[in-house]
Amino acid sequence: MSIHWILFVAVVLVFLQGYFFRKYGQKKLTYERFFSTRSCYAGEEVEMVERIANRKLLPVPWLRLELLIHAGLQFQSQANLNIDSGTLFQNHRSLFSLMPYTQMTRRHKIVCLRRGCYRLSSATLTCGDVLGIYTTSEQIAVDAELLVFPKPAPLEEIGLPSHSWQGDFTVRRWIVDDPFMIAGVREYRFGDPMKGINWKATARSGKLQVHQHDFTADHRVMIYVNVEDHEKMWSQVNDEELIERGISYAAAIAHETIAQGIETGFGTNAYSIDAPKEPVRVEPENGSGQLTYLLETMARLVIARSIPFDAFLEEEAERFVTNADIVVVSAYVSEKMERAIARLRSNGNSVSILYTRESSVEQEGA
Repeated sequence: MSIHWILFVAVVLVFLQGYFFRKYGQKKLTYERFFSTRSCYAGEEVEMVERIANRKLLPVPWLRLELLIHAGLQFQSQANLNIDSGTLFQNHRSLFSLMPYTQMTRRHKIVCLRRGCYRLSSATLTCGDVLGIYTTSEQIAVDAELLVFPKPAPLEEIGLPSHSWQGDFTVRRWIVDDPFMIAGVREYRFGDPMKGINWKATARSGKLQVHQHDFTADHRVMIYVNVEDHEKMWSQVNDEELIERGISYAAAIAHETIAQGIETGFGTNAYSIDAPKEPVRVEPENGSGQLTYLLETMARLVIARSIPFDAFLEEEAERFVTNADIVVVSAYVSEKMERAIARLRSNGNSVSILYTRESSVEQEGA
């Protein structure tokens, strides 16, 4: 056989195998990606799991997988993983091959450096023929989300005003009759409801006796976080770390107050990644579910202003927030903010100022 025929056959074979792999290489090729947990705290380690499968008889000689991931998730070193890191994002590239009807699972160790809502929405798969002459690429949609909660700041760093949320509440400013706490009995007085009569005690004494209820505190805490890093800020936040510190303060306060059984709410002039550019508000409630909801809300915050913080405080005063311990977490307090705070105090609230820049507390009652 002449050299010409050999070259001709070789060219035909190269063309045919290239055509074959280009047409069928991406067929029945599946990819999925997910995190080992739905949420964690900043600084903790989680796993990102990838599964890629070749569900056909034709092998995949080589496959390149490319991912674009936020730089707030730090990947540990791993073989067959090339990472190009930027300021905000990092590009991941992996190269491997798949035999027929095989599945590959890879687990990546990730350290969550910063609070946030991290979403992985797509991956690019590129495969080719044996000789690497022909390639095809496909972008695959995936749905993976990780909520990284703010790491609560140490309480000693914050210097919380202890009169408001320790133990049995040393200062009880809003005292109400608690129908579920019975302290004893007393004689019936005009106006007492008939359902409150203690018939056994009445029979013993010969006079109408009613249940004597104990008192409890109707206690609520509202945490307001200002995302303006200075008074003359227009729209751009220059010192994001200062704002992140304030969010960590808010997380620490929420942990402490809810652990003490106090209804706790949250508000900020930032906005959520999943909502219009409007202030975020969470009404005060109690329980572990409320704490989780507050932390999820904080994780989804975008460090940008929706409205000026003084306007946010005015809106809170207009909503007639009352009978609450309010903690304002802010880098500064302007004259406009002071006027809004005065209105909140006139509504019957206690307002404490927690400065993020100086890490000090200014406190004043209602």
